Amino acid sequence: MERYRLPIPIQSYSYTAPNISVFYPQVTLVDPLHEQKINHSILRKIDSLFLQIKEMGYFEPGSTELIGDFEMKNNQRGIISFTFSLFANMPGLAHPVELLDSLTADAQSGEIYELSDLFKTSSGYEQIINKLIEQQIQERDIPLLDNYPGISPDQKYYIADKTLVIYFDKYEITPGYAGFPMFPIPAYQLEDFVTDDSPLYILSM
Repeated sequence: MERYRLPIPIQSYSYTAPNISVFYPQVTLVDPLHEQKINHSILRKIDSLFLQIKEMGYFEPGSTELIGDFEMKNNQRGIISFTFSLFANMPGLAHPVELLDSLTADAQSGEIYELSDLFKTSSGYEQIINKLIEQQIQERDIPLLDNYPGISPDQKYYIADKTLVIYFDKYEITPGYAGFPMFPIPAYQLEDFVTDDSPLYILSM
């Protein structure tokens, strides 16, 4: 099946209420089932960020300011990848709370990809990714809270062009001032581990 040649149409929508402004994307696809699946997955990501803010105790109606936004990281050959951010600020906080999540999907198949879905089963992709991240930590002199723990089964990531970007939450492996530590890995360094229908393979064709 021929891949999409043009970028996928993306529309920006917003939810606003007193002290709340959240922008989020929705895709327009030929297949309504794939469109619905991807758009619902996007909304679930946004809802999950909001729920995390509430569970952390940083949401008080009327006093908490919430600002949400998204970035389009990839929109080529039917592969779309977004990041979603949510900031929360309220009286008494020394600085705003910021959360980040992401979603990568194939508009042609409707598939939503976890990191493990990009790679061959039992390929050992975790080891090569961890090795490359550890090299970057040393080369970039990134401060760690403890020894680097390695990527997790539900590791957050996004795809930008022909690059896999692994990232961690604030305070997960680095001090808060380091922000969200991000580790770009060119697709060619992972070519022996990806499947033929992996977004990394598709974008490298």
